[in-house]
Parts: sequence; C-alpha cells; structure tokens
Amino acid sequence: MQRRTFLRASALSAGVMPMGAPIAEAEQSTLRVQVLAYEGAEELDFVAPFDVLAMAGHMSNNRIRTTLVSTNKPTTITASKGMRIEVPRGWSPQDADILVVPGGGFANRPGSGLAKLLADKVFMRRLAAVEAVTVGVCTGVMALSAAGFTKGRSATTHAGAKADLAAQGATVINARVVDDGDLVTCGGITSGLDAAIWLVERFLGPQLATQVETVMEYERRGTVWRS
Repeated sequence: MQRRTFLRASALSAGVMPMGAPIAEAEQSTLRVQVLAYEGAEELDFVAPFDVLAMAGHMSNNRIRTTLVSTNKPTTITASKGMRIEVPRGWSPQDADILVVPGGGFANRPGSGLAKLLADKVFMRRLAAVEAVTVGVCTGVMALSAAGFTKGRSATTHAGAKADLAAQGATVINARVVDDGDLVTCGGITSGLDAAIWLVERFLGPQLATQVETVMEYERRGTVWRS
C-alpha cells in the first residue's frame, strides 16, 4: 500500500473503524508531520501541536516525525507575542503527510500574521495544491479556507472568525475539533492541544494518545466531531 493510499484509507476509516483504531500499515510507516511557523503566528497555535506530536513520536519509537517549517526557507520568525523562533526548514509538501497551519490574529486586521500570510501569493498557491491531510488551528483555518479546502466541508475555527468561515462556504460545526477526513480543524488557541492529541489517537491509537495526555498532565476538552 502506497503512503497516499494509506492516508486516504485512514481518513475514510473515521466512519467505519472503532475510534482511533490503527490499521496495520500505520505500524510500519512513519507519519510525517510538518507544523508551519510564520511571521506573526500565534505562539501556542504551533508550539502546542508541535509539542504533542513530537512527544508522541518520542514515546512511539519515532512512528511520528514532526518538523517545524517556514513558508519558504530556513529563517527566524517573530511570533505574535514577540517570541523569536528559529525555523530550521522550509516547507516541503512532498515530505509531509500532515500539514498543521496555525492562526495569527484575524485576516481583517492589517498587519496581523494571518493577513500577511494570506498576502503571500506564492505560498497560498502552493498551499492550494497540497494533497496532505491539512490541519487548521484557530484562525489558521481561514488560510485553509482561502486556499479552497473548507468550501462545502465541515469545519470550525476561532469563535471570532466563524461568521467569516461560514461566509466563505464552510459548514461551521460548533465543536472543539472537527474531523472531516483529510481536513481537520479546531477552535481557538488552546484547542491545538486537543487536535494534536486527536491526530495521535486517529493514526496511532487511543493508548498512545492517553499516554501523551498522562505525561503532559492534560485532559482533552470538548467534542471531536467526525464526518
């Protein structure tokens, strides 16, 4: 089974398999996750999923490999609250099974990280062509919407952006995490923790997800809505 076939089968399995049950191929394949970090991104939007997924990789003999990437090339960014982050790699879609896109304020606020990201036409064209599982955290969902991923799909985002998401054609679900197969979205800032733990459960099973929760001393909140 090819990697892309495996990922699509895993997405479809959300409706037919027991919650989080891993398929045999998952035990033999390293899940490659790239977490985007860009100028003005909300710190917790990308740090929280990175930490969860990297920990899951450490606890599972590297069955998940998580990399922090920029929109283009290795760089240093300043996140929304002033944290300086060295990003070691540029985004390489061919090397990602999952792409996590964080938020960065609101698109209608000039100067916000998200507004600058949406203005990066080269990146947005590349994003629109992605075939990986896309994960939107907070207003990062609005970048996925602008790239055409959410139209006619079930999704959620930060409470302050839900009206905009609906206006752009998404079916907005009032859940903390919404899993619509190869599109996974979550609500406001801290929900990135829940989405990342859900990804661990979906692809590698509930036992590992529970172990990650235990080590992090974090209990998931809210609902995971599944298509």
